[in-house]
Amino acid sequence: MADTVIDSGESEGSSALFDLLQGFISELRAAGLPISVSENIDATEAVKHIPIQDRAAFKYALAATLIKNNSHWRTFETLFEVYFSLRGSEYSIGDDDDPFGELELDLDDRDAPPGQGGEGSGEGLTPEELAEMLFQALMKGDDAMMRALSKQAVKQYAGMEPGRPVGGTYYLYRTLRNLDLDGLLERLMEQAREDSPEPLTSLEERLAQDEFEHRLDELKKEIEAEIRRRLVADRGAEAMAKTLRKPLPEDVDFMHASREEMANLRRAIYPLTRKLAVRLARKRRHGRKGPLDFRNTVRHSMSYGGIPMEPKFRYPKPSKPEIIVIADISGSVAAFARFTLHLVYAISGQFSKVRAFVFIDGLDEVTQYFEGVEDISEAVHRVNTEADVIWVDGHSDYGHAFEVFWDMYGKDVNSKSTVLILGDARNNYHASQAWIVKEIQHKARKVFWLNPEPKAYWNSGDSIVSEYAAHCDGEFEVRNLRQLEKFVDNLV
Repeated sequence: MADTVIDSGESEGSSALFDLLQGFISELRAAGLPISVSENIDATEAVKHIPIQDRAAFKYALAATLIKNNSHWRTFETLFEVYFSLRGSEYSIGDDDDPFGELELDLDDRDAPPGQGGEGSGEGLTPEELAEMLFQALMKGDDAMMRALSKQAVKQYAGMEPGRPVGGTYYLYRTLRNLDLDGLLERLMEQAREDSPEPLTSLEERLAQDEFEHRLDELKKEIEAEIRRRLVADRGAEAMAKTLRKPLPEDVDFMHASREEMANLRRAIYPLTRKLAVRLARKRRHGRKGPLDFRNTVRHSMSYGGIPMEPKFRYPKPSKPEIIVIADISGSVAAFARFTLHLVYAISGQFSKVRAFVFIDGLDEVTQYFEGVEDISEAVHRVNTEADVIWVDGHSDYGHAFEVFWDMYGKDVNSKSTVLILGDARNNYHASQAWIVKEIQHKARKVFWLNPEPKAYWNSGDSIVSEYAAHCDGEFEVRNLRQLEKFVDNLV
């Protein structure tokens, strides 16, 4: 009978873990991670061989089977901490359990009055005592103490209430504001200088500061994790996952990206360019077969008694196209133009020539800014600050910009040129001069229009996309890196 009970308990535990794992994978998919059925099966099989108590091994086993892109790691890690966070009554909001437990507080310089948090207890700590204990823990690098103090700091400063519809960022801000991490860093550096028998060199100062900043960063992560655990205990994993859900870097809208998202985009674009360069090179190398070469086929058939066993074809010789980019850099579309220029120049080795033009109501060539530079960001910064793109009032005038391009550079467009026009086609009710795009299309190999606005907004207000699209080989909604990556296949 005892064996039967144990088996039943294990079966129930396995079922609960399976349900939790499936909820976790469903949330990863909802966040945008591409997880196939086979990867789901692999993850389920992998965790059967790892005890869930070993959270690090459990976490990395799931990551090895579910994550294929480094830029997805942060989303995976956040959702893992939600679905597989530490559980228990001690994490309920409003709990009064002692966060220090059996932990010894080896602080020689702390003389706490009775009833105000003596050794082994975190109850009744004043802000000054908590700050001093935290300073000592950071100075010694005592991870266990920092975890205990993180829990106490959240209880004391976050002001968490059951059922209160407030995000974790608010609680984190309140806790960190009271802890004053900048002031702690200054104290730590002063103490390091006092403890040193000789004045610290600049290198030693930098190393010490880096070490203390790392410890403070770990403290901040632990506080954030503690807040997350309590919110999960209060609201449930699914509700918290939806609250924390953020788009992946490749799905972030160029026109509404925050500063942090912009930084993630810049990091994501470099591995993307390598992948696209390989794809373009392979696509050009393995071009489709050309027409049958009858004479060559007959000549090779002689070795088979005149039977054409091996048909021969006239394989095309794909040449690298020339790319001409004409980009609107006004207002909110500037971020879109900036990332497209990043991408085009990062894979410029796949093209015989790349020329870039930017405009608002005037137009200027900025190709020279990208020549011989290692950091494309520097070139893009020069484009934004030095390009002569203002003609009258600095409001978008596509018609005039196209006139300037045609008059000054139209002769350079030829049958090898692929022209990319980047912009939302919001022309402020000026003349469209769409005939110029038509003339460019007649001379160029291809003309593509990339628009960062949702299609639902096209041709509304002062948008005249359709007038230009009639003379393009394709118009594409390109609002994020994922859509930009899909478009690149059209370049070769």
